[in-house]
Amino acid sequence: MKALVFQGPGEVAWQNAPDPAVQDATDAIVRVDAVTLCGTDLHIVKGHVPDVEPGRILGHEAVGTVVETGADVRTVRPGDRVLISCVSSCGRCRFCRERRYGQCRGGGGWVLGHLVDGTQAEYVRVPFADLSVHPLSNAVDSFDAVLLADIFPTAYEVGVLNGRVRPGDTVVVVGAGPVGLAAILTAHLYSPGRIIAVDLAASRLEAASRMGADAVVAADDGPEELVAELTGGLGADVVMEAVGAPETFEMCTRMVRPGGRVANIGVHGRPVALHLEDLWIKDVTITTGLVDTCSTPMLLSMMTAGRLPTADLVTHRFALGQMEEAYDVFGRASETGAIKVALGGPRHTELTATPLHAGASS
Repeated sequence: MKALVFQGPGEVAWQNAPDPAVQDATDAIVRVDAVTLCGTDLHIVKGHVPDVEPGRILGHEAVGTVVETGADVRTVRPGDRVLISCVSSCGRCRFCRERRYGQCRGGGGWVLGHLVDGTQAEYVRVPFADLSVHPLSNAVDSFDAVLLADIFPTAYEVGVLNGRVRPGDTVVVVGAGPVGLAAILTAHLYSPGRIIAVDLAASRLEAASRMGADAVVAADDGPEELVAELTGGLGADVVMEAVGAPETFEMCTRMVRPGGRVANIGVHGRPVALHLEDLWIKDVTITTGLVDTCSTPMLLSMMTAGRLPTADLVTHRFALGQMEEAYDVFGRASETGAIKVALGGPRHTELTATPLHAGASS
């Protein structure tokens, strides 16, 4: 098969790779029909995630068709169309029993495209398939559904839920990339008083306005002053960091009110200063987190019912074989205007399931 292989910092290639095979009885082999790129993938390519070794196939978000299953898989079978979660769950360890799948200690957690080969390929092996894929209705488009593999549950769980957004709150989202925009969309579920979006790119601020931000401001145009003005000098109730940079995290801690919440969503590759000399007296709560994807079934139900708008997030579409071009466009988002880049082949209505290996079991 073809796959996007990490060669080392700054180098990836779409190249031949071994076909995946069932290794454990709980595995499923899935043909990738739609896949997307994540900001975390860019961090990996830059060398910010040292656990990812050269030779690893990248990617942790996809929609596909099951072509083979291990003997112990019960909830899906060959021919089923599924959403692949960015987080895998063993279902047995302490954290999985608490629905904290991102912290799985039984071989799951964020492993795809990180510790095992990922989804930016023609086929992928998904461990713990019963708990790590979600059957998809034909009513849901693949390029919409793939947004529920990571960015929507991440924004909702790590941003909105950790930030405890409440009715009437002033919410600031720093970083209007895909996750930041999904945070704006899902924060509306809790009727905040206002949402303010901060970013450097005008195209992303325009997207934030379209998706429900009440005010937008460039990161170099006085966002702290705007928040102070709109809150009577108090500060925001909830500030979400969706960039992953020291400067933006420190900005967030300066914009939050006493007793407020800072929800860090961004992936950080460098040390960040925590100014406790200023924060210790303010009763501020700071949360971090890796997505658990426990909200995925609920979000998928909302999408199926047409109550989770997603179409504007995918700005660029490519064929699966155009992976390197897609990385280039996504990596230069400030120039290209890319928000979310998606790749895929024929629509699901045209797909047929062909077993990858002879003797596939169900």
